[in-house]
Amino acid sequence: MAKPAVQSLNNQREHAFASEGVRQVALVVGGSLLVALCARITIPLPFTPVPLTVQNFGVLLVGLLLGSRRGFAALALYLAEGAMGMPVFSPIGPGGVAQLFGPTGGFLLAYPLVAGLAGYVMERGPKTFARAALGGLLGEVVLFTGGLAWLAVLTHSVAQAFRWGLYWFLFAEVIKVMMAAGIASRWQRRSAKLAH
Repeated sequence: MAKPAVQSLNNQREHAFASEGVRQVALVVGGSLLVALCARITIPLPFTPVPLTVQNFGVLLVGLLLGSRRGFAALALYLAEGAMGMPVFSPIGPGGVAQLFGPTGGFLLAYPLVAGLAGYVMERGPKTFARAALGGLLGEVVLFTGGLAWLAVLTHSVAQAFRWGLYWFLFAEVIKVMMAAGIASRWQRRSAKLAH
């Protein structure tokens, strides 16, 4: 009688492990798709090759909701999807690998680090709006460091990089950080209540 019971328990554990694995993969894939959807909301600006997009909001939200590891994985998957030619990047750019070497390449390549850092900060304490906003703000510092550094390489001018990639976006980025922090902190608190 003991052997069937042990076998049944082992089967239940394997099933639970497999189910959890599928759930984690689904969250990572879902995170990459959310960013792809946000990338479709893009406004080209006539004075810079860097468009105004909701994509960065999606990156922050994925990091804050999924945490450092899954957030990083979701955005690494997103870049891989784009590099393979899937239509996940902003429709204004050339798409594929070429988009990673264009004016927005530095921003795109920073995305996994942005999501990972935002998620890391969110994991390290109470899931408050202030913590989420701090995670989002630090993520934005990483984002613009990568984006502006790449623009400076392309233009051979730090001043031009700042003109193209920073000044026009500051106000919109503050709004994105606040929105992502508000949604993530509320979601995390609600999830914690349901878990208890």
